[in-house]
Amino acid sequence: MRPRATRFATGLVLLFCALVVISEAQAERLIVSVSNHRVTVTPNYSGEELVLFGSVERDSAAPMPSTGYDLVVTVSGPPADMVTRRKERRFGIWVNNDSRQFLKVPAYLAAFTNRPLDKIAAPDILRRQQLGLNNILLTQRVGPDYADVVASDPFRNAFIRLRTEHGLYRENTSAVTFLTPTLFRTGIPLPAEVPIGTYHIGIKLLADGALVTKTDTAFEIVKVGFEQFVATAAREHSFFYGLATALMALMTGWMASIVFRKD
Repeated sequence: MRPRATRFATGLVLLFCALVVISEAQAERLIVSVSNHRVTVTPNYSGEELVLFGSVERDSAAPMPSTGYDLVVTVSGPPADMVTRRKERRFGIWVNNDSRQFLKVPAYLAAFTNRPLDKIAAPDILRRQQLGLNNILLTQRVGPDYADVVASDPFRNAFIRLRTEHGLYRENTSAVTFLTPTLFRTGIPLPAEVPIGTYHIGIKLLADGALVTKTDTAFEIVKVGFEQFVATAAREHSFFYGLATALMALMTGWMASIVFRKD
C-alpha cells in the first residue's frame, strides 16, 4: 500500500506543478473584437475599413514587462492558387520566360504592428511565428516539390510586390496603436478589389522579444443583390448560366446589327 500511496502523492505534486506552470503561462490573455463581422459587397462598393480593438487582461500579481507589450495583427483572406511569371525581352518582344505557381496562398494578406518588426523580436522568432510578409509561409510548386523559399527569392518578391500594388498585400509597422499600456486598436483597410470569403485575423502579443499569448477572430465578405444572384447562378447552375450568357451575347449582336445597319 505504501508504494501506491507514494505514487499517488507524487502524482498530486506533479499535477500541482503543472497547474502552476499553466497559470503562469496564462498570466496575460487577449480580448479582441472587430467592428463588423460581415462586410457586404454591393454594386457601388468602393472599399471599407474595419476596426480591430481589444485589451490585454493581466494577472494583477504579474509584473508589467519593462519595455511594454508589442502586438502583431495578421489578416489573411481566402486561399487561392496563383501564378507569377517572369518576362524576358527577345527579338524586341516581351515573352514569358519562366513561372512559379503559388498554392493556397491568401488572396488578401496584411500585417500590422505597433513598431518595426526588427525591434519586436529576433529574426528566428519572427520566422517561427510567421510575423510580417517576409516571414509568412507562401507555399510554391518548385519542380516536383512543394515548399516555401527564402525571403529573397525573386518570384516571391515579385508576387508580394504585385499583390501590394493592388492593395491586397500590405504591411504597416505603425498601424497598431496602444491607447493605454493594455488597450489597443488598429484599422483593417479593405480595397474595392477585395475577394469574397472568410478572413482570419491572428493576434499575437509579445514582450521582451518573446511570444506571450495569442488569439484569433474572423470576419466574412459576401456579395448581395444582383451580383450575388449572378455569382450563385454561375457556381450552382453553370450549364444554364453559360447558355444564358451565350444567348445574351447573340441577342446583343443581333440588336447591334439592326441598329447600325446601313440601308
